[in-house]
Amino acid sequence: MDALPIDMNHPAVRDYLALVRLQVLTPLSLLINIATVLVCATVSSPSLRTITKVFATSLSPSIAVISVFIAVMYLMQIGYCGLLVLARKPETKRTLTKGVGLSLVFANWLMALWAVTWVFKWFLAATIVQGIILILLLFSNISLLTYHAPTMERPFDMALIHAPLRFFFVLQFGLVFPLALFVYLGLTYTPVYDGTPIDYEKYAWPGFGVLFGTNLVSLIVVVLRRDIVWCVAATWICISIWVQRPKPQAVFITALIFTALHPLGLAASYIHAYFYTRSAVENGAVTLPGDEHPGLQPNNRVVSDSQVQGPREVDPEAVWGN
Repeated sequence: MDALPIDMNHPAVRDYLALVRLQVLTPLSLLINIATVLVCATVSSPSLRTITKVFATSLSPSIAVISVFIAVMYLMQIGYCGLLVLARKPETKRTLTKGVGLSLVFANWLMALWAVTWVFKWFLAATIVQGIILILLLFSNISLLTYHAPTMERPFDMALIHAPLRFFFVLQFGLVFPLALFVYLGLTYTPVYDGTPIDYEKYAWPGFGVLFGTNLVSLIVVVLRRDIVWCVAATWICISIWVQRPKPQAVFITALIFTALHPLGLAASYIHAYFYTRSAVENGAVTLPGDEHPGLQPNNRVVSDSQVQGPREVDPEAVWGN
């Protein structure tokens, strides 16, 4: 059998095969993720909701609010899968294969694995899985921002590549990984059945520290990069945390404050950028006399073309204005 007349080591062929591999594996991984999470949330006993309620922490979110967040994230990923098939621009294809690659595929598979470990109460495994997901998404987002920065020239790349990856990362960074870590470390308000009231201020400071730290990082990113997607995701997570009551007072107030700070920081950053750019343009728009017309000298004399073309023909008095 003759060898295929294709050089499999050619960069163009390798990029094409990488794109085809993503077109197959990414929708499959997303389907596995959605199916596993739905089964663990609705069919299994105990369910994801039950475990989250039984092992409540100071960071536990409102199930309804965070469920809508996850549904939006899945819709974004469906759009990402559509872009994998419909992409025509070489820049978009490079962003998909080089910027994201298989990191989203692995993250979806691991998210499905996390759902299984959660319902089986394997909290150490769940924490490790969440840590790996966080690292994968961190590297993919850094790669996107560094080598494939979002641009208004490719709005679909921003909406269907950058946005889903950012949403997924902020979910893990701001909520799911800290939540799994708290449950593994035993920082939970497990219900008691002897009538003893639960002291919800017991783990207030660990919750405050994690919430303040993650949201401070988010606020810095939002302000410096004017990142609308990160702002929406971080604000949404804060809302899901303070809506769920009861909560330690420090955690409730911190989540409420950052709910306001994230959009305010984004707005302030845009206002500052607008006026700074406008001021720079106004200060830099200084046109030296004579730039508008090659024959017009600083003293407003008009000289002939022959005088303009050679330095020996230029009148020194006209140049220096004496």
